[in-house]
Amino acid sequence: MARRGGFGGGMGMPGNMNNLMKQAQRMQRQMEENKKALEEKEFKATAGGGAVEVVMTGAHEMKSITIDPDAADPDDVETLQDMILVAVNDVLNQINEENSKLMGGLGF
Repeated sequence: MARRGGFGGGMGMPGNMNNLMKQAQRMQRQMEENKKALEEKEFKATAGGGAVEVVMTGAHEMKSITIDPDAADPDDVETLQDMILVAVNDVLNQINEENSKLMGGLGF
Protein backbone atom coordinates (compact mmCIF):
# COMPACT_ATOMS: atom_id res chain seq x y z
CA MET A 1 0.00 0.00 0.00
CA ALA A 2 1.32 3.44 -0.92
CA ARG A 3 2.11 6.02 1.76
CA ARG A 4 0.28 9.27 1.72
CA GLY A 5 1.54 12.67 2.75
CA GLY A 6 4.44 14.72 1.55
CA PHE A 7 6.65 14.21 4.63
CA GLY A 8 7.11 10.45 4.69
CA GLY A 9 3.88 9.82 6.52
CA GLY A 10 4.75 12.34 9.21
CA MET A 11 7.26 10.02 10.87
CA GLY A 12 10.50 11.75 9.79
CA MET A 13 9.55 15.31 10.55
CA PRO A 14 9.57 15.32 14.38
CA GLY A 15 13.14 13.96 14.53
CA ASN A 16 14.37 16.51 12.00
CA MET A 17 12.60 19.30 13.87
CA ASN A 18 14.22 18.21 17.15
CA ASN A 19 17.64 18.21 15.50
CA LEU A 20 17.02 21.69 14.08
CA MET A 21 15.95 22.97 17.49
CA LYS A 22 19.04 21.48 19.17
CA GLN A 23 21.27 23.00 16.52
CA ALA A 24 19.61 26.41 16.94
CA GLN A 25 20.06 26.20 20.72
CA ARG A 26 23.76 25.32 20.29
CA MET A 27 24.22 28.25 17.94
CA GLN A 28 22.47 30.58 20.37
CA ARG A 29 24.71 29.44 23.25
CA GLN A 30 27.77 29.90 21.05
CA MET A 31 26.63 33.42 20.10
CA GLU A 32 26.12 34.33 23.74
CA GLU A 33 29.55 32.98 24.70
CA ASN A 34 31.19 34.83 21.82
CA LYS A 35 29.39 38.06 22.72
CA LYS A 36 30.51 37.81 26.35
CA ALA A 37 34.11 37.11 25.32
CA LEU A 38 34.06 40.06 22.91
CA GLU A 39 32.62 42.40 25.53
CA GLU A 40 35.38 41.47 28.01
CA LYS A 41 38.23 41.78 25.50
CA GLU A 42 40.23 45.00 25.36
CA PHE A 43 41.24 46.67 22.11
CA LYS A 44 43.95 49.30 21.70
CA ALA A 45 44.67 51.79 18.93
CA THR A 46 47.19 54.57 18.54
CA ALA A 47 47.55 57.61 16.31
CA GLY A 48 50.22 60.18 15.62
CA GLY A 49 53.04 57.66 16.00
CA GLY A 50 51.82 56.72 19.47
CA ALA A 51 51.09 60.27 20.62
CA VAL A 52 47.49 59.20 21.32
CA GLU A 53 46.44 55.79 22.61
CA VAL A 54 42.86 54.64 23.14
CA VAL A 55 41.84 51.47 24.97
CA MET A 56 38.25 50.24 24.74
CA THR A 57 36.40 47.03 25.55
CA GLY A 58 34.38 45.07 23.04
CA ALA A 59 31.31 46.42 24.86
CA HIS A 60 32.37 49.89 23.63
CA GLU A 61 33.40 51.00 27.12
CA MET A 62 36.28 53.44 27.00
CA LYS A 63 38.97 52.26 29.42
CA SER A 64 41.59 54.91 28.82
CA ILE A 65 42.87 57.67 26.57
CA THR A 66 46.55 58.49 26.87
CA ILE A 67 47.96 61.62 25.28
CA ASP A 68 51.67 62.36 25.05
CA PRO A 69 52.17 65.83 26.58
CA ASP A 70 54.26 66.82 23.56
CA ALA A 71 51.17 66.31 21.37
CA ALA A 72 49.24 68.96 23.30
CA ASP A 73 50.30 72.05 21.38
CA PRO A 74 47.98 74.91 22.39
CA ASP A 75 48.56 76.53 18.99
CA ASP A 76 47.48 73.36 17.12
CA VAL A 77 44.58 71.81 19.00
CA GLU A 78 43.04 70.55 15.74
CA THR A 79 45.86 68.07 15.16
CA LEU A 80 45.37 66.58 18.62
CA GLN A 81 41.64 66.36 18.03
CA ASP A 82 42.26 64.59 14.71
CA MET A 83 44.62 62.08 16.35
CA ILE A 84 42.02 61.28 19.01
CA LEU A 85 39.36 60.75 16.34
CA VAL A 86 41.66 58.48 14.33
CA ALA A 87 42.50 56.36 17.37
CA VAL A 88 38.87 56.07 18.52
CA ASN A 89 37.65 55.15 15.04
CA ASP A 90 40.45 52.61 14.66
CA VAL A 91 39.61 50.88 17.93
CA LEU A 92 35.90 50.81 16.99
CA ASN A 93 36.81 49.24 13.63
CA GLN A 94 38.86 46.58 15.44
CA ILE A 95 35.86 45.72 17.61
CA ASN A 96 33.55 45.53 14.58
CA GLU A 97 36.00 43.31 12.69
CA GLU A 98 36.33 40.94 15.66
CA ASN A 99 32.55 40.79 15.99
CA SER A 100 32.21 39.98 12.27
CA LYS A 101 34.78 37.20 12.59
CA LEU A 102 32.94 35.69 15.55
CA MET A 103 29.56 35.83 13.85
CA GLY A 104 31.00 34.66 10.55
CA GLY A 105 32.29 31.54 12.28
CA LEU A 106 28.70 30.69 13.17
CA GLY A 107 27.58 30.82 9.57
CA PHE A 108 26.13 34.35 9.57
